[in-house]
Amino acid sequence: MAEEIRLLSLWPIGVIHTPFKKREDIPRQGRLSSEICEIEVFPEYVPGLKDIDQCTHLFVLFWLHLGDRSKLIGVPPHDGREHGVFATRSPNRPNPIALDIVELLEAKGNRLKVKGMDALDGSILLDIKPYSSEMDCIPDARIAWQNKEKVEDKLCESVKVVLPANVNRAVRQGKHSR
Repeated sequence: MAEEIRLLSLWPIGVIHTPFKKREDIPRQGRLSSEICEIEVFPEYVPGLKDIDQCTHLFVLFWLHLGDRSKLIGVPPHDGREHGVFATRSPNRPNPIALDIVELLEAKGNRLKVKGMDALDGSILLDIKPYSSEMDCIPDARIAWQNKEKVEDKLCESVKVVLPANVNRAVRQGKHSR
């Protein structure tokens, strides 16, 4: 079977516009970025956007056209040890396909405004799918070799918690229950 499946065809469905013009401008993790990016869907695929405005978050798959397809071993910058490319999130991989979970801010015609991308400007859009916290969230998922504290610290820095005024007052006055 492997002999039969040597070539696959993908059709680009659009292009991604970001403020990241050079590879070094791209944030390490899209979720940590507050930059607004735009996904342009090619006209023939616009019917596929029907009801997308009812989604708050999306999976966006795109092509990492600058990725080195020959690498199978890499050293993540935050770890310093070698790991197989399939155990990392490196852009250098045999099939340089990226996956971002983005917040959909606006859907207008063939354009989607999103937040949370880590794509180079001009990246080719491969697919869009709705993100569902009920189906897609796995809270206890882990990468054993990864320093969990460093990752959680960075993600937590980007989260702002807003509590109702009465809860804030109760906490300040020490009237909260454990």
